[in-house]
Amino acid sequence: MQSGRGIILRLTKLSDTSLIVTWCVDGLGLVKTVAKGARNSKGKFAGKLDLFFIADLEWIESRRSELHTLREVAPLEYHEKMRGQYRDVLLGGYFTALTEHVMEGGHSEDAVFDLLSRGMNFLNTKGSSLRALEHFENELAKMVGVWDGKRRGNLALEDAFGRLPVSRLQCLELLK
Repeated sequence: MQSGRGIILRLTKLSDTSLIVTWCVDGLGLVKTVAKGARNSKGKFAGKLDLFFIADLEWIESRRSELHTLREVAPLEYHEKMRGQYRDVLLGGYFTALTEHVMEGGHSEDAVFDLLSRGMNFLNTKGSSLRALEHFENELAKMVGVWDGKRRGNLALEDAFGRLPVSRLQCLELLK
């Protein structure tokens, strides 16, 4: 059994009752879990799994695949305030998509979890801004070792990891 503190990056329907939950787990990087019965409103995961939640979690590692079995979840932060503004949710979605884009499963830059957590807390308290988007990209580029400090972080990330998530363009349109 493994445990850690994670931020939910993505929820994907697996079946009529189950979800695949992609996490950024502190000290571990990307972890994908199957939450059996998570789509059931009376199940043990009801109200505990949603985008941007920060939670303590426990899972059983799979020996055959990258999909592990989620056993327990205890949400710590829900980021409710940011859910009231489309711009904040969109930028939060970009932060999670970009994090997933640059990280490899089972490999972690410890500071990435902290950056993502700070980003979500910023959006929840102060709201989205162009400066927040650029700061997140620059810091992430530094953490993964692709930013030389001379050009914008988004360009360094794009050169190193390929095309950035499409939601970046939507964020730029809303934030200008």
